[in-house]
Amino acid sequence: MLNYRYRLNPTPAQKERLAWTVDTCRQVYNHFLHRLNRIDDTSSYSEQERLPKLKEWWTDLREVHSKVLQKVVQRLYDNLQTLRGLKENGHRVGQLRWKGAGYYHSFTYSQSGFKLDKKGDRDELWLSKIGRIPVVAHRDLPTDATVKAVTIKREPTGRWYAVLSVETPDDPPEKPTNPENVVGIDVGIVKFAHDTDGTAVGSLNLSHERERLEHEQRVLSRKEHGSANWEKQRRKVARRHADLKRKRRDFLHKLSNYYAEEYDLVAVEDLDAKELMQLDGNSRNRASAAWGTFRRMLAYKCEREGAHFAEVRPHGTTKECARCGAETDKPLWVREHSCPTCGFTADRDENAAWNVLQRGLTKVGMGNAELTPAETVVPTATAFQPVAANHVAETGSPALKREPQGER
Repeated sequence: MLNYRYRLNPTPAQKERLAWTVDTCRQVYNHFLHRLNRIDDTSSYSEQERLPKLKEWWTDLREVHSKVLQKVVQRLYDNLQTLRGLKENGHRVGQLRWKGAGYYHSFTYSQSGFKLDKKGDRDELWLSKIGRIPVVAHRDLPTDATVKAVTIKREPTGRWYAVLSVETPDDPPEKPTNPENVVGIDVGIVKFAHDTDGTAVGSLNLSHERERLEHEQRVLSRKEHGSANWEKQRRKVARRHADLKRKRRDFLHKLSNYYAEEYDLVAVEDLDAKELMQLDGNSRNRASAAWGTFRRMLAYKCEREGAHFAEVRPHGTTKECARCGAETDKPLWVREHSCPTCGFTADRDENAAWNVLQRGLTKVGMGNAELTPAETVVPTATAFQPVAANHVAETGSPALKREPQGER
């Protein structure tokens, strides 16, 4: 199953219709939440069976596709199941909340009620009860793929998007039993990624986007809350947030795709992002790095490409010598590893990347005697090639192999 996200360009009348559908779905969600809080032994299936009778007196529901209404009920009980799972794992949870205006942003068609096709040179998405909406299909769907569901979502900027859930007939490639082309990645802030092949990718510079966001936020703070000017400025702030998010995710998608396509095994640290955010100082840069998002992208892309993916314990990767295993304390400002035991010297992050790779090879080889690590010897001479983040130009681009361009 793959998801493809396309921009929609609805007409003003279609925007009103989409917004009305979202608000109607919100009211249906609240209606069944009210029943859930007052009636015992309800289920998603039993509540969905009440929808035809509900339409007899709630006539507006006749203007919403039946599958959309069924997914609203299913969404409610999925949220309930998530809360129960968190509670069973020891988390403190409350109750499902009433959805007020502005807190419900999407609806879903499943199995039927939608069709993606072309009309002349223009791609269109047909939605039952709404009509044909122009869509920016910037990327073709896989050959012989089947669209199983479509989610229509309104972003805080006011723009509309369609997320197509696609099922492909072919299974992902089989993972190699003896991976030969392997890589370990150490992530950081100054250098976003430093791998065992000697490539150091600089962090993405978003300072200009942050300055624009801060300016728009200051302007918003001077507007009367709830006024027309306040709403207009709120959308400007939302667009600045969207710029940051888009550029960051674009960089992470391209870099993760490069590693998933080029290597048979990718090993990264399993960092606890939430715990790191609670440390004193530099929390904004830690949040901006989005290490958890990068790790999740690597995981599903390695699965898609038939590559091994290993998340390893991060503790001690910087202190341990990648050659002999001796531990050496290094403050953050010490950027070179120099082992007093065996004399091995290397860049601090490259030494950590080799430790990550060795742990990844051990983890993948567990329980499989036929799996032999392809390379576990740390080179005697190390050198790395710095690459600025903006040189990761295309998905799977060979830009990481270019001549050094300096580090951002």
